[in-house]
Amino acid sequence: MFKRREQPIGGLVMKNLRALGLETPLLQRRLVAAWPEVAGAAIASYTDGVVIRNQALFVHITAPALRADLSMRRQELVAKLNDYVGAQIISDIRFN
Repeated sequence: MFKRREQPIGGLVMKNLRALGLETPLLQRRLVAAWPEVAGAAIASYTDGVVIRNQALFVHITAPALRADLSMRRQELVAKLNDYVGAQIISDIRFN
């Protein structure tokens, strides 16, 4: 008789994605999609574009006053976004 090695499907999928080199792009996409939820609907309405380059999240904000306010909350937002996806994906946010 044999023993079954049952594993949760989520763990197996992530293991295969990691082996194929697709885990990081998936987590980056989740982080970008999480911006409106983490930042809030009011801030998201002033957001024109969000992209990740070199472990930095670039966010285009259309209101200069809001850009200055968010710059002061930069580290808090980095921590919240990384916690949301469950991995250290970004190390900085740049508002332009």
